[in-house]
Amino acid sequence: MTQNLAQPVASISQADRRKCAELVDSAMRHRASEAEIAVVERQLGRYPRGMVAVGARCVCGTPLAVITRPLVDGKIPFPTTCYLTSPEAVKAMSHLEAEGRMNDFTEQLAQDEELQASYQRAHAMYLELRHDLARTLGDSEEHIAGTTAGGMPVRVKCLHALSAQSLVMGAGVNPVGDAALEQVRDVFNPSVCRCAIRLGEE
Repeated sequence: MTQNLAQPVASISQADRRKCAELVDSAMRHRASEAEIAVVERQLGRYPRGMVAVGARCVCGTPLAVITRPLVDGKIPFPTTCYLTSPEAVKAMSHLEAEGRMNDFTEQLAQDEELQASYQRAHAMYLELRHDLARTLGDSEEHIAGTTAGGMPVRVKCLHALSAQSLVMGAGVNPVGDAALEQVRDVFNPSVCRCAIRLGEE
């Protein structure tokens, strides 16, 4: 019998709690510069409101994913704390989604209790990361309490969000994000620069 994916999320370990706190501390010590915000604006085609820091970089230093505050402009709840910005990564994840990989991953979740447990942990760590960030910045989480991104912890509905968590929090946190990144290594790999838009270039 498979685990109920909608059950309450268990408390995370002290090690996971420390990891989240360290990520937030690093983000606050290395806030996004004007140059970083400018390159992310070029990547997205819009100003990245609420951007706190670069969460993951290409080997060339260009942002791949950013950390966004829980309350944008002081009034707009924003649950997607880890946000994918690299056009190459976005395109690669869009192709996976078009191929039906989200359904494949969701089916795997329904059948694999170990995968379910890992996905629940990823959900819990996402909540912890955002809670630490909200507490540090003084942002309310009232309207996004318990909500993370990408369909966690019940299903898979956005590989962009899940791969962003993997990039920001590192391999071994989100099993679906990790798997998605592995499947696109031929076209997107943080250790191989394929950036059309680069930090420091006009």
